[in-house]
Amino acid sequence: MPGGKKVRIAIVGMGIGKPNGRALSGHSKGEVVALCDLDSDRMTEFAKELPGDLKFYTDYKAMCRDPEIDAVFVGTPNQWHVPVALEAIKRDKHVLVTKPLADSERAAKRLVKAAEASGVVNMMSLSTRFGPACSYLSKLSREEYFGELYYARARSVRRSGIPAWNLGFIREGGGAFRDMGVHVLDAAWAILGFPTPETVTGVAGAKFGPRGIHYLRTGSVPRSVARQFKADDYAGGFIRFENGIGLQIESFWASHQPGEFQIELFGTDAGATLSPLTLFRSDGQTPLNTSVDLPRGGEASWNAIADHFITSVLEGKQASAPLRHGLIVQQMMEGLLKSANDGKELRLKIDP
Repeated sequence: MPGGKKVRIAIVGMGIGKPNGRALSGHSKGEVVALCDLDSDRMTEFAKELPGDLKFYTDYKAMCRDPEIDAVFVGTPNQWHVPVALEAIKRDKHVLVTKPLADSERAAKRLVKAAEASGVVNMMSLSTRFGPACSYLSKLSREEYFGELYYARARSVRRSGIPAWNLGFIREGGGAFRDMGVHVLDAAWAILGFPTPETVTGVAGAKFGPRGIHYLRTGSVPRSVARQFKADDYAGGFIRFENGIGLQIESFWASHQPGEFQIELFGTDAGATLSPLTLFRSDGQTPLNTSVDLPRGGEASWNAIADHFITSVLEGKQASAPLRHGLIVQQMMEGLLKSANDGKELRLKIDP
C-alpha cells in the first residue's frame, strides 16, 4: 500500500465490532469506511460515533466486493467467522478476526489454509493478550525474569453470565469455553512462549443453561430459549506441552462462585498473578511481593490491536497474532471438549 495512505476498513458485526471499530477509526492511519450487520438500526446508531459518511451493508458478500475496502474486521457469532473471513480473503482483503477463530477445528483449518495461501495480513483480535498486563508479563517472560516457567493456571469464572442476546452463543459451536476460556487460554499460552501442546484432558457440560437460569442481564430466560442450549456452560481441564509445561484451564459462564478472571504463573526464579498484577520473588529466604500498577485493559487493549494490525498492513508484514495462533488455540479448546465428551485424555496433532 502506498505510503501516506490510510487503511480503509469495514466492520462486520455491531457487538464486539464497536470497540474494535472505535480503535481502528481512531488510529491516525486507519479509516472505517463501511459497516455490515443484519440490523440496520444498529449500524445507524454506531455510525454516529464515527467520522465520515459510511456505507451500510446487510450482505457481507456484497461488502467484500467493494474495491474501496482494504481490510475487514470480523465480529460475528462464532459460526460466521469463517464464511465472512473466507469471502474477504477471496477478495484480497486483509482480515482481523475476533476470538475464537471458528466454531470448530475443521473450519479453523480451512480458514488458515486460505489466509496463508493468499498472502493477505491475517490477525486475531485478542483483547486479553494485547492488554497492558499480559503484554507486561509476556515481556518479562521473554527476558527470562521468571527463570523457567513450568506451570500455570488460567480461569475465567462468572456467577450468572450466560449470554443469550444472540442465540449463536448458546447453540452448537458456541459455549463458555469458546467465549471466555479462549481469552485466558490464549493469553497464558502467549506468556508461556507458545509451547506446542501435546495432550489434553477435560470435563465440560451445561448445568444452568438448559434450566433457563443464571443468564446475563435477564437472570432467567423462557423455555423457548433454554431448549436451544446446545453448548457448554462450564469446562475445565489440563494441557500438557511438549516442553513439560502444564496448564490448568477453567471457564464458567455460571457457577455458585464469585466472578474471577485470573492467570497464575509458576517459575523457577519468580511467579506472578494477572489480577491484581503482582510479581513474587525471594531475596534469600525472604519473600518479596511487588504490585505493578498499569493502565487497565479496555481502550488500551483495543488501541494496541488496531495499531499492530494497521502497521502490519502498511508495512506488509505478518502480524504477531496470526490466524494460525487462533487455530492452535482452537485445537486445544476442541481437544478439551472432545476429551470431556469421550471421558479420556486426548493426544493433539498440531500442524507445523
